[in-house]
Amino acid sequence: MPALPPNLRNALFQLSQKEKDQLLASLVAQDAVLTEQLAFRLLEGPDALENRRAALRAQVDDPVRGYHQTPNDLLVILRQLQARLAYHARITDDAFGEIELSWRLLANVFRHQPEATARLHGPTQPLLQHLTRRTHEALKQTARLHEDYHLELAETANAVLAALWQSGAAPLARELGIPRSFGDEQ
Repeated sequence: MPALPPNLRNALFQLSQKEKDQLLASLVAQDAVLTEQLAFRLLEGPDALENRRAALRAQVDDPVRGYHQTPNDLLVILRQLQARLAYHARITDDAFGEIELSWRLLANVFRHQPEATARLHGPTQPLLQHLTRRTHEALKQTARLHEDYHLELAETANAVLAALWQSGAAPLARELGIPRSFGDEQ
């Protein structure tokens, strides 16, 4: 972000408090992400983070169940959900929540869509590549967390890794060097 020229900076500080407040409100309103970040921090209260996580948990649990016409339909849903998780982390600075929900999403796909993940062939290749990359990314993100969080994530991570290696994505996992169990790479 470029710095303000000193003379403009001084002129801004000379404005009355009312003018500064109006200018600040106007600038904040122009940035939707900043507006939502401030609403989260200033208005939503102490239970807001858990409420947001619960809403995302429901979203992560629901759409991967059931029948999808093609693996690409499932892939579109996964990408949308992953974008929501990333946006949640951007708004709330909830790195642990994003990672926990990412692991949960991956586990749900392997649990509820075994036919879509069983074989690596033309129609399933983009989906399996996505699942492999997301697993690899989740491992990297988890490694950046404090070790105490690793214990909370280990069960789900191990379930995802076992399912990944038993699925049609095993050759892709081998190419990326994904471990067979959580903790093997740490």
